[in-house]
Amino acid sequence: MFNMTRRTLLGSAAAAAAFGLAGKLEFTRPAFAEMPVEPLIGFYKYKVGSLEVTAVYDGIWRKPHDPAFIEDVSVDDTKAALAKAGLTTDFMPIPLTVVVLKMNGRTIMMDAGSGVGQWQANATHLPANMKAAGIDYKAIDTIMISHFHPDHVWGLMDKGTNAPVFPNAELVVNATEYNWWTDPSRLAKLPEGRKPAGKRIAENFPKWKNWKLVEDGAEVVRGIRIMAAPGHTPGHSVYHVDAGSEQFLVSADTMYVPALLAPHPEWQGAYDQDGPMAIATRHKIIDQVIADNVRICGSHFPFPGTGSFVKDGNAYAFTPTQI
Repeated sequence: MFNMTRRTLLGSAAAAAAFGLAGKLEFTRPAFAEMPVEPLIGFYKYKVGSLEVTAVYDGIWRKPHDPAFIEDVSVDDTKAALAKAGLTTDFMPIPLTVVVLKMNGRTIMMDAGSGVGQWQANATHLPANMKAAGIDYKAIDTIMISHFHPDHVWGLMDKGTNAPVFPNAELVVNATEYNWWTDPSRLAKLPEGRKPAGKRIAENFPKWKNWKLVEDGAEVVRGIRIMAAPGHTPGHSVYHVDAGSEQFLVSADTMYVPALLAPHPEWQGAYDQDGPMAIATRHKIIDQVIADNVRICGSHFPFPGTGSFVKDGNAYAFTPTQI
């Protein structure tokens, strides 16, 4: 699947050093033991080959438990998966991390976050944490968007006015995703719960001139390719980065809650638009990440939003990076 040059990555000791850890990376279970609900720091810098990555914490959705969150799976079962992973069972914890790449003289943001107060009450931290990390919004050259769900794109717009926050940045997105959401006939076809988001997208995104619509497999900037990962949305995409001695995958919502979906990759989430396709995509991408020994980050992984997968029968075990 990763049709770029394949390289052998660093061993576990070197990988640990790249993360700023003292020893070898170990795969432990439960993987999330004693993981705090929210991180103590708002940003974290690490290296992947020649690539400088800054993970910036946006916030968390303390989602009330809902039997419809995972199809045909009870709240007791989702709580059991959270408990096994060492996470709180008081609610469904869905954190959001945005990563910024320094690469080839560019400052590239992967998705735009949720916008202060536009997604969840606990997701307001991105601007302050960007500033603390030394990242100036005006210096962002490119924003590579995985899909058009609010937690990934409401940060493109001001609250209230819907004015573009990044009028001069290049906005890269899979053409399938853009065309699906902006189709003039789309709004009438959306479920009621998605119509407000669909309306906001349809009324604002087509007005902007800085979109770059690309196809699956395109090299969007030197060293970064977009790869279709459909199911979560029709044009949901991941981004593969060739970082010299290592490969890095920005996986967005492919495996959005690893505590649930790593041990149960067949679980179908309520926010997966095409559940069976999302499940097939999940297996395809994570299997390839493991086979090619690719470093991976995910939007809703525990902060700093990165970790490692290994096969566990027909499922997976996930070890988050702890800081």
